[in-house]
Order: sequence, then structure tokens, then C-alpha cells
Amino acid sequence: MYSPHDPYVRVRGAREHNLKGVDVDIPRDMLTVFTGVSGSGKSSLAFGTIYAEAQRRYFESVAPYARRLIHQVGAPKVGEISGLPPAVSLQQRRSAPTSRSSVGTVTNLSNSLRMLYSRAGDYPPGAERLDSDAFSANTAAGACPECHGLGQVHRTTEESLVPDPSLSIREGAIAAWPGAWQGKNLRDILDALGYDVDRPWRELPAEQRQWILFTDEQPVVTVHPVRDADRIQRPYQGTYMSARRYVMKTFSDSKSPTLRARAERFLVSAACPACGGSRLRPEALAVTFGGRTIAELAALPLTELAGLLDGEPSSETARVLTEDLKSRIAPVVELGLGYLGLDRATPTLSAGELQRLRLATQLRSGLFGVVYVLDEPSAGLHPADTEALLTVLARLKAAGNTVFVVEHHLDVMRGADWLVDVGPRAGEHGGQVLHSGPVAELATVADSATARFLFDDSPAAVRQVRAPHGQLKVGPVTRHNLRGVTAEFPLGVFTAVTGVSGSGKSTLIGEITQESAGVGRLVSVDQKPIGRTPRSNLATYTGLFDVVRKVFAATDEARDRGYGVGRFSFNVAGGRCETCQGEGFVSVELLFLPSTYAACPDCGGARYNPETLQVAYRGRNIAQVLDLTVEAATEFFADTPTVARSLGTLLDVGLGYLRLGQPATELSGGEAQRIKLASELQRGRGGHTLYLLDEPTTGLHPADVEVLMRQLHGLVDAGHTVIVVEHDMSVVAGADWVIDLGPGGGDAGGRIVAAGRPTEVAGTEGSATAPYLARVMP
Repeated sequence: MYSPHDPYVRVRGAREHNLKGVDVDIPRDMLTVFTGVSGSGKSSLAFGTIYAEAQRRYFESVAPYARRLIHQVGAPKVGEISGLPPAVSLQQRRSAPTSRSSVGTVTNLSNSLRMLYSRAGDYPPGAERLDSDAFSANTAAGACPECHGLGQVHRTTEESLVPDPSLSIREGAIAAWPGAWQGKNLRDILDALGYDVDRPWRELPAEQRQWILFTDEQPVVTVHPVRDADRIQRPYQGTYMSARRYVMKTFSDSKSPTLRARAERFLVSAACPACGGSRLRPEALAVTFGGRTIAELAALPLTELAGLLDGEPSSETARVLTEDLKSRIAPVVELGLGYLGLDRATPTLSAGELQRLRLATQLRSGLFGVVYVLDEPSAGLHPADTEALLTVLARLKAAGNTVFVVEHHLDVMRGADWLVDVGPRAGEHGGQVLHSGPVAELATVADSATARFLFDDSPAAVRQVRAPHGQLKVGPVTRHNLRGVTAEFPLGVFTAVTGVSGSGKSTLIGEITQESAGVGRLVSVDQKPIGRTPRSNLATYTGLFDVVRKVFAATDEARDRGYGVGRFSFNVAGGRCETCQGEGFVSVELLFLPSTYAACPDCGGARYNPETLQVAYRGRNIAQVLDLTVEAATEFFADTPTVARSLGTLLDVGLGYLRLGQPATELSGGEAQRIKLASELQRGRGGHTLYLLDEPTTGLHPADVEVLMRQLHGLVDAGHTVIVVEHDMSVVAGADWVIDLGPGGGDAGGRIVAAGRPTEVAGTEGSATAPYLARVMP
């Protein structure tokens, strides 16, 4: 029996995912880093076992209602965990935040600012005091009635509806109109109303153009269609609808995403004329603090906002509220996010920025005695920002908490008190704890892939820098914090774009398009999910599943039963399990908590009905094949060339540990990016291709980074161009050319600080990247 004051979290018999009955003891009140190659099982231990068990115990303590759901949510596969305090999880989940969610709402800073204006703002003479809700664009009391608190209005203009005024209406001048019969119908109605549909649009009188595009009238006329030789068309009653009315109606009412997207192309977004984009009612904008409206303060970078609040407070209320605001802003600035403004919309933030905002909020929460479980908090961080992150993690620990971090960053590992190394390799070749103890002791563990990188001080091999075969000029770019920036990217080489978070890296490479001179073919590989439901997976995205289904449909058993290819799809009725509609999961709604997925009670996650599962190929049914890892499937399908080629490219980018049917919802941003890259690689490349990657090493162990870099450098050796946005200095040191932006983030960045070979950039004065790059240079 363990003492109630046992200073360790003790895990016994963990078998979640690929864990092989793991026993491990982890000290409380310390910073512990879980590491290992991608797919080794470290997240299964930290999140799938320890955090999941803490969550299950929380449910059990809440109410009978929640207890009833535990069975559905599922307990982690573990023998026993003792000494486990309550846990808080900060994962890099890519939720789909709305445009109403902002930096201010995520950090609760908006609440404090609204309270400041409500209680200590300067009101116009005679104006009554407003409640704090009246300063929020997300409430009926505060939202501008014209734009409903969105700050933008969508409207149509003659230019957006008629892009080419030299065409006549018959030739399709009104591009916003629908195609096929419906567009012809509107044209015939205009003809019947007496408008000249054969005259170039620009030659029509202004009042006619105005009526055709913008009228709200809907006249009904009899249309006599022109007779085709082969069919008789009778007259009919046609109702006219202006181009604006059609676009607005389609955009607001259509259930078809394709039609909505098409309608959106003809809309122009502009700041709301009533509130000027501030999203608030005039009454709220009439109240000021320090001579500024709440919208003006929310637009300022947080570092600037904190400086403004340092002034002499006008009252005790103002002093208390400004002190509170400043103490909430401090951890956000400390984590390198001072360049963000409170009104910055959450969808425009990276996963790393969002996680650090949540981390800053936790610093202010004052909780102690809990376990914080963090998922790669250094993702998307410049080395300079990683130092600040370590300080913050140390403060969480000093406040009396236990901090568990799943991490690949070597500096974070070195800053840990305790290291849990999982491995030795990925998937079924991993799932064992190789080391649980002080960091220095990992050096003696022979099987550890981490030890090789953590303790290797030998300089990197000197690589011959390639000569470019041309230049790609981008700019001048004026967007976000870039002001007239021009960059030259050499073609036929490997270029790394560096700089602190918010310096403008993604904005700059976002200006490279298929139309840019010298590009040839452009392949942009980002970290967006390959799907948002368990229905999308590795096999469906790469096209691999189509071939696998054909293999099953060609078996004797399938032919005898009359099963075609469709029978083996879990996306259509027939072969799938109808309880979960082929998802393998059912969504469990939890009161006051985000809904979660649980295995389907009928098929147990297999996705198919029992009859389909009776068909086997080489002793495995379709569900068992989807459960194979890429590595195991390579052996299984060795004599099916089309499948083997797809699997080979996935192995080449280091994804051998993923299961073919692994739902897209379980994949990290880095994994999604490498799946996209593998899909591109299997297509075979003709002619010059420019590959654009945004932080491709995110979520990768240094051993996996080596594998990925071999692939990317192989593309350059084959005559292509690779441009990466990157924070990993070992990758930057191996590049042919570096473009460093900065020197800071937000308004303090947005210019090119250095451009040249890695050795040149490493010696640049005033570059935030230079000192870190110099450390890893051979």
C-alpha cells in the first residue's frame, strides 16, 4: 500500500496504444519531459494514460450523470495509477475557433479591459454608466446593430459582379450569375424586359447597369425562348432577380459549400460604415480611458498597451483595475506574444501561439497542487522565445505544481528535472520506457535515439553549399507587419526563412504563388488538418484506400458474394456499420465540457458490419488491414506495386509508425504536413517544382528531422527548389541560403535583417537568430 504522501505518480501496466505494459514512477512537483521518436508512445503515456485517468477520476467525482458517461468515454488501458493529483491539459488541438474568438477572449483580458471602461472610463456629460457587457461586441448590449458586432459588412460592387465590362450580357459579362439554364433564363428575362443583351456592358447607360445589378424589384415577364431546331420550347413566366440579390441570397441561404464559396468570390468585405470596424455601439465608443476608446486600446500590441496603463490612475478603482490588467498582460508578453493585440482573431493564430496564450492564462489562475500536461509548448517557437518558455514552466513548478511536458526540443529537455524517454523506435517497435530519471543519466542508455542528440557535442558535417540557377523576386510586400519588403529567393537550392514569432515569415512566403515568375509548379505544404472528422484518414487522403478496396473486391470470397469495391468503403451504406455510419466512433455529448469521441458500441471501432468483415485477404479483413502500421503494411502489400509505392513515400518521410486507418483527428499538424508531402512525392515529378513548407519539423524528434531532411535535400539534388520556414537551427545550418526576418515580432519586426549563406547570417549584428545559429555551425 502506498503512503498518501507518496511523492511519485506511479503508473503500473500501461497498455494504451502501443505501450507494452509500462511501469514507471515520475516525481511530483518537478518539471518532467517525456521524449522519444515520433510514434514511440510518449503521448500515449502522458495524455492517453496519465491525463486520461485524471479526467476519468474527475468525472467520477462530479455527478451520476457524468459517471454514466465514463463507460462510453472509456478508461485508459492501465493496471493502476497512484499518487495522481488533478490534471490540467494544454494540448495543441486545432479547434475551429470562430471569428468572434480573439486573443482577448482566450486570455480573459477583454473582461478586465471592459470592466476598466465600465467602472473607470471617462463618460460624456450626462451619459449614464454602462455595464461591462455594453463594451463587448459579442453581446446584444454592445454589438453594433449594423454589422452585428462583426466589424465587417459584405457587399457587392459593379467591379466584383462584372469583372470584364468589354463583354456583353449574352457573352457572360455578369460573372456572378449562375451558369447553365438559370443564367440563360435571367438573360432571356432581361431581353424580354427590353434590355440590349448584345451590347458591351460598358456601353450600356449607367442607370440600366445600376438596375440590372442592384435592383430589389422582381418583375415577372413572359419569356419567348429562341427555338432550337431540334426541340420546341414553350413561353413561360420568368421572375427577374438582380445579380446582387442572387449573390446575397446564395451566400446566406445555400446549404452547398461550393455554391457559397462561389458567391463569396463576388462579395467585397469592407469595414462597417456605422462603427468603422470597431464592432461596438456608439454609446460604448463615446467612453474613453486615457483619451482612447476601448476599440483603440484593443488594437494596440500588448507591450504598448501595458506601457499606456503605466500612467497615473485617476482613481482608486482605476488603479486596482489597471494593476489587474498589467499583471494579466505580463505572462503573455513574457512568452514572447507581446506583439499581439487583444482584437487579433483566434483563427489567425498558429497552434503554438494559441497554446502559449492558454499557458499564460494558467499562470494567472493561481492553481497549485495540480499536474499540468503540455503538448510540445516549444512548437513554432524561435530559440529566443524557448528560453522565456522555460522560465514560465519553472514558475508553474515553483507555485507548487507538477509539470509534464511532451517535447522534442533539446533545450527544453536540458532544462528538465526528470526525463522519461520512450522507445526505442516507433509504433510496435516502441512503447517501452528506456529511461526515467535525471537528464544526465540518459547518456548511459544505449538504445535511446534521444541520447545521441542530447549529448553529442561534435560539430555538424560541413556541407557544400549549392549554387542557384536563378532568382525568384517577391515583393514589394505590404501586408500585416511587412512594409514594402522585397525578397529574392534563389532557385534550385534549399532556403530557410527564420525569425522570431510574429516577425512576418509566413506572410512573406504566402506571397509566392503559382503565377510568380520562375516558379514552374508550386507545391505548398501547410500544417492544416487532412480532415476534421474520424472519417478522413491516412489511407483515404493518399488514395491508398482505393487500391486496397480493389484488392479486397478481387478476392474469391467477395466475388462469390457479389461484393464490389463500394462494399469496402466505410463512407457509403452497404458494407459499413450503420450505428456509427462507418466512423468507428460515436460522439458523446458532455454537459459543460467539449464533446468527445468513444468507440462504437456495435462494431467496436471496426467501422464495418459483420458480413463485410468475413471477407479476408491473406488472412486479414479490411478492418485489420486498416489497423496495420505503414511499416507492417509495406511487407503485407510487397507484391502490389501501386500500394507499395504509396507506402514507400510515407516511410521515406518518417511516418512508418502511423496506422493506415488512423483518424485525421488524431494526427498532429507536423504529421498532417508530412502526409501531404508524401502524397506529392508519390505523384512523380516532371519539370521544376518549388516546394514551400511552413515549419516542417514541428513535432519531430531530432532523429525524424534527419529522415525528413534527407528527403527534402533529395528534392533539391533532383533539380527542385525547397523553401522552409524554420526554427530548428540544425536545419537552418544545413540550408544553402537563409533569409532572416525581424528583429522582433509585430511592429518591431517585418523587415529582412539578414540574407545570405548560413555562415554569413550567423555573424549578423542585430539578428535574434544569429547567436543561436552560430552555436550549431560547424
